[in-house]
Amino acid sequence: MNKNESKYFNTAIKMDQAFLELLEKKDYITVKEICHEAGVNRSTFYLHYETLDDLLKESVEYMNRHFLEHMGQDSRNFVNKINDCSKDELYLITPKYLSYIKRNKRLFLTAIKKAKVLQLNQSYSQLFQHVLMPILDCYQVPQEERKYIMSFYIQGIIAIITQWLKDDCKEEIEFVMQVIQRCIKQPKGNL
Repeated sequence: MNKNESKYFNTAIKMDQAFLELLEKKDYITVKEICHEAGVNRSTFYLHYETLDDLLKESVEYMNRHFLEHMGQDSRNFVNKINDCSKDELYLITPKYLSYIKRNKRLFLTAIKKAKVLQLNQSYSQLFQHVLMPILDCYQVPQEERKYIMSFYIQGIIAIITQWLKDDCKEEIEFVMQVIQRCIKQPKGNL
């Protein structure tokens, strides 16, 4: 990477971070505020993005990468953990993940409100692909059923987390974990 490319990416990272920091403080953010916080000109913003939604999308991607780094998950380690635990312990959502969501609740709420623009279903599917597929392998789920099961699982978890975020994360993380686990383990016909 040459010096100009490095500078371009560093500026983009500054704007991502400025956006996330501002989002922690308030719901509505302007391009002017982002530029001020990042220490860049408006013209620099528009060199990188056409709209605020473009920055939001990039920020969600940045957050997902940061989350994966934060969780320290890589596919091989995760697959090894799956092989060493019982099927009752196979959960996609952990207290560590819910803590991360709670700390970044404004970004998650904003992302949920703009889910269609951000194509969040696709983003979360890609994010959890390395987690769900090994679990489906462990349960020997047929290939033709996997996309439906993965979609159901992700949408259900997103719905629970969305409600928790709308309630300003008032419920304890352990309670939310129990709700998710209960929904996953719910015996057939006992809703």
